[in-house]
Amino acid sequence: MSNTIKNEIKGYISSSGWTITDIVEKMNESLSAEKKTTVQNISNKLTRGTIKYSEVIEIADIIGMKIEWNKKEDAQ
Repeated sequence: MSNTIKNEIKGYISSSGWTITDIVEKMNESLSAEKKTTVQNISNKLTRGTIKYSEVIEIADIIGMKIEWNKKEDAQ
């Protein structure tokens, strides 16, 4: 599952013309020094599949996307 998450998020980042480095720089702009993240940290979270939903939403916002939840056709 984690490879699916990693590939999906990295694919959206790449297709939007951004890099992980760009994303981390943008994420860190409004954070205090002790709360800043690193490229390695975000990459590790993507690889392990442990990235927080709030971080995914932030990444989506940075690259100009939004996350939507849609009911499956076969869901009750």
